[in-house]
Amino acid sequence: MEADRLSPDLIAEGLGTCWLARNIVYYETVGSTNDEARRLALAGAPEGTLVIAEEQTAGRGRLQRRWLAPRGQALLFSLIFYPSFDARDAFLLTMLGSLACMHAIEEQTGLRPEIKWPNDLLLNGKKLAGMLSELGHVGDRLYAVLGIGINVNVDPAAWPQLRQQATSLREVLGHPVPRRPLLQAILRQLEAGYDRLRTGVSPFEEWAGNLGTLGRSVQVTTTEGTFEGKASGVDPDGALRVTLPDGTTRRVIAGDVESLRTQGND
Repeated sequence: MEADRLSPDLIAEGLGTCWLARNIVYYETVGSTNDEARRLALAGAPEGTLVIAEEQTAGRGRLQRRWLAPRGQALLFSLIFYPSFDARDAFLLTMLGSLACMHAIEEQTGLRPEIKWPNDLLLNGKKLAGMLSELGHVGDRLYAVLGIGINVNVDPAAWPQLRQQATSLREVLGHPVPRRPLLQAILRQLEAGYDRLRTGVSPFEEWAGNLGTLGRSVQVTTTEGTFEGKASGVDPDGALRVTLPDGTTRRVIAGDVESLRTQGND
């Protein structure tokens, strides 16, 4: 499918951004686009640099989990930012990434994914996409790398270990989805969101309003153990508030959260 080819020239053609992804680094195969983006940031790459690959051999998600995707069937990319906000506000990038992907997928396919706390997109209750933000310093300058992986034309049936947990746009729609227009739409959405953030407009309210996790009974697994409760809210720093059966509330900053559908969730 000609429209599905990825290369710097094709990505740039009709992209429509002012500064994001004007510098593109493309790989057929790479260990991790986040690792490459970090290396480039340390070498002084310009803000908005896009690192994209057809295949990752060491792709990872949160908690160092592997991100598996067959060559040429997913969108696997990372972006370099030099934000003016503090490191403690880095989760704003994950919010922006989630919203940009949600809006672009709806624009290109008519499907509207659900945002799952803290950094996934779901379709029909299965994982469609994930985000991973990582921070560092070049001298006294903060840099941030936002990595995004989206199952576009992946056939989960080819990955039996993921069949129950993952899905793709192709599986849901029943036909292939061109990756290049989708990528370009995500980049336009992300640039617009980041430009608003620069003027002081936080994505928090919109992100929280599209968070499908809220209001559901959940099981939370952290390094301190597992507990159950109701996802009752989120804080501006991205922390999830979980109301326990005894009425007390716990803030979850990092952990795995799964909906307990057997308890009457949608």
